[in-house]
Amino acid sequence: MLTLYHHAFSQHARRVTALLDEAAIPYSIQHVALNEGAHLRAAYRTVNANRQVPTLVDGTLTIHESNAILRYVCNKYALVDWYPTDPETRAIVDQWLDWNQCRLAPPVTDIVYNRVFMGAGADAAVIASGESQLAELAEILAGTLSSSPYLAGNGPTIADLSVGSNLTQLLLAEMAMAHPVVEAWYQRLSLIPGFARSLPS
Repeated sequence: MLTLYHHAFSQHARRVTALLDEAAIPYSIQHVALNEGAHLRAAYRTVNANRQVPTLVDGTLTIHESNAILRYVCNKYALVDWYPTDPETRAIVDQWLDWNQCRLAPPVTDIVYNRVFMGAGADAAVIASGESQLAELAEILAGTLSSSPYLAGNGPTIADLSVGSNLTQLLLAEMAMAHPVVEAWYQRLSLIPGFARSLPS
């Protein structure tokens, strides 16, 4: 059975549980108490030297990086709807996975870190920059989603789970990506049982 090292408030971990639950793949959870610094302790560093979640253990194989885990699970269990095998569609999925990490994740992290965790020490300029970037990125997302219900076509893929998990993270800062096309797509995602179960309570 797969073992997933996880924390419910990690968007990276939630995107993995969304896929595992939706595909009905058995797995066990090892909770990593980030708020108590469990990820910084020597015991966890032997699991993931990056000291982050998620980490997936499958027998003798240990994988970190959430999008790599998503790809591995899809490949191992032949989840071709979630990670299509035709080269063109797979390239689009990979494009959005990389876009999510390179373009969307940094401003989301900046906003949530400063608005939720920094208190009086929050950097207003960093928050403003993040919000400006989100407005630009919303237009990029909407450009695809205005002509397609999901990022890579007519059905959801791991790209949607990955991007959607970052938008969920904004809710911790009482924010959302305010664009009607993006909001409609997020509502469709929220109707997927696995994604809905992954949302922090």
